[in-house]
Amino acid sequence: MAVAFPSHIVMALSKVQRLYDACDMVFSQSSGEAAPSLGEIEWLRQLLDGLEAADVGIDDGEKASSSSSDDELSPKSARLLPALAFERITYVHIHQCDDFSMGVFCFPAGATLPLHDHPEMVVLSKLLYGSVRVRSYDWVAAPPSSGARKCGLARVVAAGEVLRAPCEASVLFPQSGGNMHAFTAVTPCAILDVLTPPYSEERGRPSTYFHDVPIPSLPGYAILEETELPEDFSVAGAPYLGPELTVDMDFDDDDYDDYDE
Repeated sequence: MAVAFPSHIVMALSKVQRLYDACDMVFSQSSGEAAPSLGEIEWLRQLLDGLEAADVGIDDGEKASSSSSDDELSPKSARLLPALAFERITYVHIHQCDDFSMGVFCFPAGATLPLHDHPEMVVLSKLLYGSVRVRSYDWVAAPPSSGARKCGLARVVAAGEVLRAPCEASVLFPQSGGNMHAFTAVTPCAILDVLTPPYSEERGRPSTYFHDVPIPSLPGYAILEETELPEDFSVAGAPYLGPELTVDMDFDDDDYDDYDE
């Protein structure tokens, strides 16, 4: 059984607020201590699965009757960011603290987010609308953190797999699940990400970009070489128009049901 909010609390929360509160509870408890358990990660993944584009203030371009969430606090009639208006990759910042970050990457058709890593991070992702091609790898043996540039042997996790919404939310871990990945939008699409801990130059968690070199004699593997971010690559910013988050809510742990690992 997953953790559940009491009914009187659930009715008062938007879906994105529920996700924030759950992340805050799980990641703040584990910060500096044990990593989140698989049971906790699965609970968060299920919460992420319940979100739609409208729940984070984005119009997915579909008819309102089919795209609107049944959440009474979702912004059905509010002003939404129009999916078809994004002309380049755009990031909608929802929240960031020392423990985790929440945000949405919105892609026009054909746009590519280059191959990059998530050092020592757990990342939960939900494709909100559209289709995206995914290329991802895990290190066979992670290269040393010291040194001029990262380079090493990596195993292919996804070789151009196309994901189409609606589909289940995914999870990647520091050493598995496709920690290095690249996205290419097949159609206009958006991906909601939860990262723990978030990227931080100061704390030694910068984003590193890679060039992949397939090995013909070793199918399913490639050499990844650190590279510079393409000069013509940029990410625009857009305001978050979804339900307002309350970030100082402090529920007692007794307010939650137990969950099974």
